[in-house]
Amino acid sequence: MLTVNDYLAQPVIDPDERIPYGDQVWQFGDLYLADTTQPTPVVVMIHGGCWQAAYDLTPLSACCVDLRARGYTVWSLEYRRLGNGGGWPHTFLDVAAGVDRLRDLAQPYMLDLNRVIVVGHSAGGQLALWLAARSRLPITSQIYTPNPLPIHGVVALAAVADLVQGVTKTACGSACAELVGNDEARYQEASPRALLPLGVPHRHLVGHEDPIVPAAYVADFVATACQVGDPAHLAILPACGHFELTTPSSTAWLSVVAAIDAILTQNRS
Repeated sequence: MLTVNDYLAQPVIDPDERIPYGDQVWQFGDLYLADTTQPTPVVVMIHGGCWQAAYDLTPLSACCVDLRARGYTVWSLEYRRLGNGGGWPHTFLDVAAGVDRLRDLAQPYMLDLNRVIVVGHSAGGQLALWLAARSRLPITSQIYTPNPLPIHGVVALAAVADLVQGVTKTACGSACAELVGNDEARYQEASPRALLPLGVPHRHLVGHEDPIVPAAYVADFVATACQVGDPAHLAILPACGHFELTTPSSTAWLSVVAAIDAILTQNRS
């Protein structure tokens, strides 16, 4: 199984453009542009790392380049994290602003905003699923933003999808509580499980051998999503840990690409 050191040792490949979506140092996205003259579907990529400042978006650059070569434009989001100004409410407001920034980028970069999906890994999977449901937040919420850009599907890679259970059932542990200040009302607005049904297709992939986000934890979330009517799908990948899902040279990555293709094909039909 690949380790966190293997993940951090992934090649760093510069994006085509680095574009700010706010005034803070961590409020930017890396844009990887598909080589095409037609409007392209957009994959918003959100990295994990238990929302900790020590982990940034650079290890996912190889994944972004691979998707670019497959005809997708990729918008890899950085955001404030625990230890560099993130947590409640800033982490949530950052990724929301980052996604909404696509409206400004659509015309100059030939983006098809009718085909925008979010791919999130681990803690980034929590944020990806939350982005799909944020339109349902009450206007009184600190993490409410008006007129959110519609998300047409989510590919969640070993997602920390239940913040309450994540405290004891994932390696992110107490960071799940720290993200929301261990506030019960905030769990209800930030945890994807509390926001079900999300109302869009979400496809979950997790390694059978994942020691960080166990397969049983993800399976429980997907079962609940299906019970409330969401078009959710689960794939538990054999001989796969946590970081194979973000390694383009792994066989697990082919399953990730297939999940992205499946959602975008479904949306086009």
